[in-house]
Amino acid sequence: MTGHAPALGTEQADLAAMLGAVVAGTDARLCDEKPGDVAAIRRQLAELGVWTLGASTDDSPAGDELTALAFACLARSWPALAWASVQAHTAVDVLGDTTISPGIQGGVTAVAVVDDNSAAVRLTLQNGRLSGCLDRIDPAGDRPHVMVLGHGAAWLLPPEVLRFESLRRTGLDGALTASAHLIKPIEEADVVINGVDTDSARIRLWLGAAAVAAGIADAAAETALRYSGEREQFGAPLTALPSVRDALLSAAGSASMALRQVLRPRDCSLWQAAAVVDSACEQALDTCARAVQAHGGYGYLTEYHVERMLRDAVSLRAACDVVNIRRAAAAKYAAFTTMDSGKDVA
Repeated sequence: MTGHAPALGTEQADLAAMLGAVVAGTDARLCDEKPGDVAAIRRQLAELGVWTLGASTDDSPAGDELTALAFACLARSWPALAWASVQAHTAVDVLGDTTISPGIQGGVTAVAVVDDNSAAVRLTLQNGRLSGCLDRIDPAGDRPHVMVLGHGAAWLLPPEVLRFESLRRTGLDGALTASAHLIKPIEEADVVINGVDTDSARIRLWLGAAAVAAGIADAAAETALRYSGEREQFGAPLTALPSVRDALLSAAGSASMALRQVLRPRDCSLWQAAAVVDSACEQALDTCARAVQAHGGYGYLTEYHVERMLRDAVSLRAACDVVNIRRAAAAKYAAFTTMDSGKDVA
């Protein structure tokens, strides 16, 4: 990680160094056209114990800070895989010790997790039978299982009951974004998981997305600073210009705020988690936009990468559907304030 992050402990620094070495030692650039490369890196991360680092079924699950750091570090180079790792963590927490969990933890079985509040979910339950489709999933894997978080229960749809259609999107190359259509109506009893703490699962999902956004912002701010320090104009680096320094500080400030709000204990409620992911996604967009501006016209060229970071930030915000997260959280917060309305506010 960079100086935008809080000071890392020994274990955190070792994890960041290990993930940095994995990225540096991988020649392949993740893309939808090479799903085999995506699957290979997913399995490699699983072999290193990182893919579901903080899942509750691990023998010694990592703390929230270490797990968030793993998401952020991955997102610096592979945001599509980082987002897929967040979903794998969430799915394993919901599934517990079931037959499918080892495959997910081993990076062999791809899984997508979506919230039924999302606009992408268009499933209908009638007479105990489920039909419809999901307009968007981002599993970073072929033929994934799809988990839909409801209220007190979840649906786990196996790939054999789904028809997948690839989708184009702005960023998150390697996410293998697709729509998933139920081939025919299925019995809810065959796919439902009852007694699930879906609010806790949503918190895990949303805070993970915030960590991914923070990692994208961190990489963008670092790239902008490095470019401005190396690029000369009028006989001096761009960093000699006060206006450039101010813009770089603003970008670094957004990245630092995003990292600091995810790399710390997060014993928070649903609406607080929603506020964190909303803020982190906006900070990532702001940082990436400033990084593109710092490169001038070159920022729009693919070889400078910052344009890809901006596209990744846009697609992440769409993938986790921040608009509907905000609406669901607002309803929760309104209920929270109503319950506390009889208390004095200092």
